[in-house]
Amino acid sequence: MKPAFTALRSIFRTLHPATAAAVSRRPRSSSLNRLYFLSGLASGIALHHACAVTPSQLLTDASTEFTVATYNVENYLIRPIQSRAEKSDAARSQVTSIVLQLHPDVLALQEIGSSDALEDLRVRLHSRGLDLPYAEFAPGHDPAIAVAVLSRFPILRAHRHTNLSFVLDGRRFRTSRAFSEVELGIAPAYRLILVNAHLKSRRTVPEADEAEIRAQEAICLRLLIDRIQARNRRANVILCGDLNDSPDSPALRIVRGSGTGGLLDTRPSERNGDRAPSADSRYPARRIHWTHYFSRDDLYSRIDYILLSRPAAREWLPDGSYVFSGPDWGLASDHRPVLVRLMAVDR
Repeated sequence: MKPAFTALRSIFRTLHPATAAAVSRRPRSSSLNRLYFLSGLASGIALHHACAVTPSQLLTDASTEFTVATYNVENYLIRPIQSRAEKSDAARSQVTSIVLQLHPDVLALQEIGSSDALEDLRVRLHSRGLDLPYAEFAPGHDPAIAVAVLSRFPILRAHRHTNLSFVLDGRRFRTSRAFSEVELGIAPAYRLILVNAHLKSRRTVPEADEAEIRAQEAICLRLLIDRIQARNRRANVILCGDLNDSPDSPALRIVRGSGTGGLLDTRPSERNGDRAPSADSRYPARRIHWTHYFSRDDLYSRIDYILLSRPAAREWLPDGSYVFSGPDWGLASDHRPVLVRLMAVDR
């Protein structure tokens, strides 16, 4: 499968040379480990419960729709670490309330503080009627926050990609958070590969330009998607997460890719009654898509995404997909969750 980077060559000529060079050339598999990985793609399986699959856990022919949500829960910590405080009970309760309103079958989480914090959320949801018994917690280089997945469906396979790295300005960096890859058994004949990611924030750091770090992390993420698709070009792949950049940014263009391996940006909006078509056919209809509020700059932006491979996109149900909107969303997090609905039938 041809990597997606070649088509982006002209876009990135103004980037840092290390980033532009990595994007514009077709990398060879023998050199990927030297360029982007500290010690290869680390694989590990850590399931919350045993994964023996029973028919009752899978969708049946009579119930073929399912939902996937992504949610950055902003420092969901049950104890303080470094400069991050414990999340208040009121805030954790509000996270629980919002997830209950979404009622997802699969939930990708960012900024979970520990496996105990993930269990805290899972138990809260279970006590109020939402049972997501299967879990994958994927800690990375960042000691405070991680990514995780909660699922109604069995996790058949899980890999924590924890040791990815890149060189920028002559210095080696590691991706701050792991990329979590899980294969889910949705229905007897339907499998979904979910990748959960949280790229470098837009906050400045002294070591290097934050946008360049994020673009390099995006290259690592795109290479992972390429490897998954190379194993099975018909795989239903869904990429969820806080990618911390705008849709037209270099990082998002890298991650989306192009051609047969490109990913579709689902771009859900609020369910607020908007129905009017676009006044200009060159542009999409005016909808409310933002997912994050940055209080310092009073800025609302869309930085949380659910992207689909071509096979998965054929099963996507746009009318059942949306950005959450409800009272006191900001008590729970500075992000709003995104949810998509899909058919568990290969089309």
